[in-house]
Amino acid sequence: MSLRWVPLLPILAAQGLLVRARALRLPEPPGERVGVEGDGLPLRLLVLGDSAAAGVGAPHQRFALAGQLVADLARDHRVHWRLHARTGHTTADALAALAAIDGESYDVAVTSIGVNDATRRLAPAEFTLRMARLADTLRARHGVRKLIASGLPPMHRFPALPQPLRAFIGEHARRLDEALATLAARRDDLQHVPLQFDPDLGPAAMAEDGFHPGPPAYRAWAQQLAPRVRAIHLAGPATA
Repeated sequence: MSLRWVPLLPILAAQGLLVRARALRLPEPPGERVGVEGDGLPLRLLVLGDSAAAGVGAPHQRFALAGQLVADLARDHRVHWRLHARTGHTTADALAALAAIDGESYDVAVTSIGVNDATRRLAPAEFTLRMARLADTLRARHGVRKLIASGLPPMHRFPALPQPLRAFIGEHARRLDEALATLAARRDDLQHVPLQFDPDLGPAAMAEDGFHPGPPAYRAWAQQLAPRVRAIHLAGPATA
């Protein structure tokens, strides 16, 4: 932690408690979390992570990240997909959840994880270790050729967080994202995709809680991820 934050710790703690007390808690949307869609080259896809992966902020899974990503990929693939995500999950929770999944194989995995680690001030070194374990487990147990790790969102722009808490958490989220990018640069089986939203999307891109994406942001996110999934998948055909 930067020393400049030390005098503000009482304010940051009070704001954190207030945000938790007043936060609008949106449910995970209804809709299928496993399925087969499209025609073309077979693709086995796993989406894993936290509330954003679970689609909080969308009215239905088809408007959330997994639904919009699958719809895009299904234009030229036969997508066998599964969503395994829960609100509040950290990297440790994602690892535990992965252990509960059967040994089904996937070609590519996509994660949205790290926001809850940022709010809990997880050290970048520990975050890196957990993400490495996640990639190792996906490869060894599920045959995943590459994990596409979505970067942490720009938490310094989240309307639900008051200042200076917004800047404080946003700074730590950037540190975790930088650590993730560094890890990905060292591994062939992990790709970091920075999560950048066009400012022109405006406040309407966010959900009403001011913390989660809304359908426009989920669509933009899926549009960033889909070409990465295609490029990885086409580089090595799926096994039978």
